[in-house]
Amino acid sequence: MNYAQAIYQNRITTADQAVTAISSGMRVFMTGNCSVPQVVMAALVKHAPSFTTPIEIAHLYTLGNADYVAPGMERYIRANTLFTGANVRRAVNEGRADFTPCFLSEIPGLFRDGILPLDVALVHLSPPDEHGFCSFGVEVGVTKTAAESARVVIAEVNDRMPRTLGDSFIHVSKLAHVVPVSYPLLEHPMGRATELERRIAHFCASLIEDGSTIQMGIGGIPDAVLTFLGDKKDLGIHSEMFSDGVIDLVERGIINGARKSLHPGKIIAGFLMGTRRLYDFVHDNPMVELHPTEYINDPFRIAQNDRMVAINSAIEVDLTGQVCADSIGTRIYSGVGGQVDFVYGASRSRGGKPIIALPSTAQVGGQLVSRIVPMLKPGAGVVTTRSHVHYVVTEYGIADLYGKSIRQRIRALIDVAHPQFHEELEMAAQKLR
Repeated sequence: MNYAQAIYQNRITTADQAVTAISSGMRVFMTGNCSVPQVVMAALVKHAPSFTTPIEIAHLYTLGNADYVAPGMERYIRANTLFTGANVRRAVNEGRADFTPCFLSEIPGLFRDGILPLDVALVHLSPPDEHGFCSFGVEVGVTKTAAESARVVIAEVNDRMPRTLGDSFIHVSKLAHVVPVSYPLLEHPMGRATELERRIAHFCASLIEDGSTIQMGIGGIPDAVLTFLGDKKDLGIHSEMFSDGVIDLVERGIINGARKSLHPGKIIAGFLMGTRRLYDFVHDNPMVELHPTEYINDPFRIAQNDRMVAINSAIEVDLTGQVCADSIGTRIYSGVGGQVDFVYGASRSRGGKPIIALPSTAQVGGQLVSRIVPMLKPGAGVVTTRSHVHYVVTEYGIADLYGKSIRQRIRALIDVAHPQFHEELEMAAQKLR
């Protein structure tokens, strides 16, 4: 047994024992997405009634149940989400949990610079290699910097966590408590895109040239875009995340990174959301590198990728080009995320194209409403400003807003709105002058 192995063995404990390191009033970071440390979190929820002052759990998007925000739990645990998922949305909007808006690229700095100082980081790792280094696996993102910033690191070490490469490792000497586990990671399968999503994706794909580097989020539209790239050549990936859809294009040689101007030949990301197929694909795969979010999402680093194409979504867009992507009026829906990081980065890239893609309508209370609107709802967050926006894509086409006057923007956006709302939007624009 070498020195690293001895350290590791010495720090093994149970989840119930590990969470006793968390005391009343502490701020605790929890790794998220598909990497939620389920065993330790279950133990923490069980331990929570011992807290005389609530602890704060800071996290981003998470999958799975969220017992820590169940009604009544706020007496012991108060969640502070920096990107709100479905499992905590109700708690945020009922005032039982908090939301902190921040660019994804800047969240690690909140921890590192002591703006949100961390007492404890709960992380989910692969087993250590012979040198004592564990990989953060499917979630490097904000987690690596959080672990480096916290006073205490509690690690679930899962033999089913893939070993991802890049700037993605932590040494066992940095782990205060090790909880060995063995269970399948949470999965986020790709859904079948609707015909509407496919029409939007077709327009998005038409803007992607050979040799482009792509950023895409999660959902039906990004997944559908991948299915329209079969005739492209030498595509690359630089994205905060990617999912299973990338694998087929890699195997067909379409995504090879051959013409990337930054990290040629490499798929670069911060975290992964997919299925076991994706986790097996990335395990010890030298083509894939995961890096911390402050590197991945730095707009000036994104801009070093020539022909950078960023595809992001929106809840609504007003007739001047303002994009709301985090809220429905005053009700928080998701978060700022990396949209502005990649919109700005792609706009500064040589030949870059930032794209906002959304369906032209939504169903609200059984009624069809336009998502191209005269004005954003009162209280809605402007995530991407009208000055940042270049392309807005719906199932009715592409509106190129860059360098256009307000009058020209109104015409372009009405043209890609649902025809049922054209007259209404034109009248509203005239009334608003």
